[in-house]
Amino acid sequence: MGLFRRSVHEVQLTTRDVDLTAKRAPWSLWADPFGRLAIRALQIIVVVAVAAGVFLAIHSLTLVTIPLVIALILASAFAPAMRWMRRHGVPDLLATIVTLLVIVVLLGAVGWLIVWAVQDQWSDLYSQAEGGVREFLAWVNTLPFAPTPDQIDDWLKAAGDFVTSSQFGSGALAGVGAVANFVTGFVLLVTILFFFLKDGPRMWEFLLRPFRGSHYERGRRIGDKTVTVLGSYVRGTATVALVDAVGILIGLLILGVPLAIPLAVLVFLLAFIPIVGATVAGILAALVALVANGWVNALFVVGVVVLVNQLEGNFLQPFLMGRSMKLHAFVILVALTVGAVLGGIVGAVLAVPITATAWGIVQVWDGPNTPARWARPKRTELRA
Repeated sequence: MGLFRRSVHEVQLTTRDVDLTAKRAPWSLWADPFGRLAIRALQIIVVVAVAAGVFLAIHSLTLVTIPLVIALILASAFAPAMRWMRRHGVPDLLATIVTLLVIVVLLGAVGWLIVWAVQDQWSDLYSQAEGGVREFLAWVNTLPFAPTPDQIDDWLKAAGDFVTSSQFGSGALAGVGAVANFVTGFVLLVTILFFFLKDGPRMWEFLLRPFRGSHYERGRRIGDKTVTVLGSYVRGTATVALVDAVGILIGLLILGVPLAIPLAVLVFLLAFIPIVGATVAGILAALVALVANGWVNALFVVGVVVLVNQLEGNFLQPFLMGRSMKLHAFVILVALTVGAVLGGIVGAVLAVPITATAWGIVQVWDGPNTPARWARPKRTELRA
């Protein structure tokens, strides 16, 4: 009899469990492993869709976004000067006008230097580089795996057909629109820069009004870190570029390489593109030396470029920028690629400081010196 009662009780419990499971089945499916996997997959899809939308908006509004980012970077670079003038009682409007004039004069001086150094010697520089490429190809033709003359002729013919095609002509006509966009972007840049210099801190405080407590403190840390990293990048990169240009200029003059000043100017400009810029400048200088002075001189030029870049990378750059701009070379290359795809040359120049700023924000996410939890290094004693 007791066994019969136990069997009836077990049947009742089983029936009750089935009923409860059936009642909560529609939502309990999300709690099992496959349900959690589906939730994570949906979250990833949403994040990717939002990121794609942001990138599409940036790519579609480069006339606005690029001047905005450049203005933010320049305002961050001159933020110490603005703070110094405010502490000494200079009115905001006067301090802003003085700083803005200094920035415009500096940019104009750099542009004038580029035009002065390159306009009379650009054709010679181009012909020298072209001659260096031809000599290099002539040497490549001596190798067993070199392309045949017919293949080279086909490549040159294809390039000539593109230059004479309507596609190239339409691209050249589009240059008029590019000039108009440049003027519009420059005016917008100066206007945004004026307001960033004058009201930047107040604008950031306005954006932080909805936040309270720890979230507000985090917003303050993000703003301070962004200004610090961007300012350090501009000041440090400009100094490094100037030192690189002067060092390579001295080496080219000692080696007797022609067109040393235009090459130094290009070194200064390309130094704002990490890794890739130094490589392109070194190749161009070596090609000019190859045509003018031969293989031995070209190798000496390569040695000078490598020496200057090593001194800059190992001593000058860490001293000027510190750990705030310390990024792995792989991260820099990925950032350069993404920036070039989204914004061309300007995007490649802006990609690294934006990436460094994002990493700097991660480093202060949970405190002034406390990174986000997922970015903290694992303790060695926990690994043992």
